[in-house]
Amino acid sequence: MEPSVARLLLLFPLVALPVQLCEIPRGSSSLIRSLDLKLLRLTEDLSKEPNPSVYVALRLSNEHSLEREVQYLQRLENAFQRTPSSSVPADQQEQPKTGLLALHLLALRAACQDMENRKGWRLVTQLKHQLHKEKKQIDRESSGRPITNYYQYSLGVLALCVHGKKIDAHVLHKLLNAEKNHRFMHNVKLSVDTEAMAGLAFACLAQTTFYTSDLVAEISLALQRVKEKILQAQTPEGAFGNIFSSPLAVQLLIATGMSTKKPECLKGMAAILGSLEQGQFQNPMIVSQLLPVLHGKSYVDLGTMQCQGEKDTLVLGTSSPSSGTVSLGAGMITIHLIVKRPQAVRNCTNRPSRCPPAPLSWPSWKLLRSGALGNSHLKCRTLCMALSSLQ
Repeated sequence: MEPSVARLLLLFPLVALPVQLCEIPRGSSSLIRSLDLKLLRLTEDLSKEPNPSVYVALRLSNEHSLEREVQYLQRLENAFQRTPSSSVPADQQEQPKTGLLALHLLALRAACQDMENRKGWRLVTQLKHQLHKEKKQIDRESSGRPITNYYQYSLGVLALCVHGKKIDAHVLHKLLNAEKNHRFMHNVKLSVDTEAMAGLAFACLAQTTFYTSDLVAEISLALQRVKEKILQAQTPEGAFGNIFSSPLAVQLLIATGMSTKKPECLKGMAAILGSLEQGQFQNPMIVSQLLPVLHGKSYVDLGTMQCQGEKDTLVLGTSSPSSGTVSLGAGMITIHLIVKRPQAVRNCTNRPSRCPPAPLSWPSWKLLRSGALGNSHLKCRTLCMALSSLQ
């Protein structure tokens, strides 16, 4: 091992040594499973285009519905494939943007698909070509901007990296220079999402053996700077930038091996858990970035996926019970019930004033711990709310 590389390993031992990672604490299994099921339900909605981010998140989960995942992957591939137009030359046909192409490649890696074939080579070459176009645009722009943005640029680098593909050093230097020169900004504020995605790309690249020791040293230093900037962006409430950029930021902390004992990690996890209980995470893209965090993983873990011995234990409810999610102040409770509308419930829904008020400010875990759902005082009120939402 070269001396410079050895010094870097001493500087960044958390990247190489197994530690207790910055992740959701134990005792949150019900929250994790509810989010697993939330994303799995999205795969049933045929009215919407399939989302590769959703698939990647489901594949990074510790529990699976393997049959549904296979079906969703097929939908993804069908939606991504473009039928060539005979009237338009191939080089003039519209190509998917860098970010979409990168997400599709991440999904294929999450499925452990063999890329050493004509289809795989074409997709990898296409993404490399897109990154070269982005790089040339950076050269032309006085502001140093790519065609899309540095988030998509970083995502493209990450996608090639987890597939074990070598990336042109010139492409990497553009990303390194952008980080060093503080290009990852949204207006005048730091873009935590872009910093985190670039950091994930750097974390993956730091694990490869393709590059010179000097380039590896640059990548490792950039990774450390990104991590420091993200930690400095933590708010007093614990979010990194804002609560919606926090999942990707915590993915980076997981990828760099940050310990749960660090106060920044503890505050960040508390903020995410609190927002999750409040039902703030509704956007599928954000939920897709959050689910790996709940399982202590990051997108970098796609590079080592084996797709073997997976737990096929994630099952959606049967069609007869309906499911309603009721917000109780700072918490969320998922109620599974069969809507038969007996007389007592009809009276309740028709005249909800008969239901005594429930302490709706209680967090859901306190309600569950106290057996509140088995208490008629609360049960009437809760069922009224659930049934009203189902009518």
